Amino acid sequence: MGLISEVLLLPFAPARGSAWAIRQVLREAERIYYDPATVRAELAQLEGRLEAGEITEEEFDRQEDELLDRLEIGLRGGAGTGEGTAR
Repeated sequence: MGLISEVLLLPFAPARGSAWAIRQVLREAERIYYDPATVRAELAQLEGRLEAGEITEEEFDRQEDELLDRLEIGLRGGAGTGEGTAR
């Protein structure tokens, strides 16, 4: 049955290949987005912006909460598995 289904699905091979490539790119983007080193660097940059007066304390708190959420997800190992986008 496997050979017959492969022959019947052959016209859809380019679409299946494109879907695979998109999944790989998305997985890598999530891995980078939730990487603890990346998040820590962004936290340091955010603190620098606060100290330089570029953002308000309220904006800092909001962005810091978002970054800490990302850091928590990255440390739990949810990045790259689809768990990071399910909220």
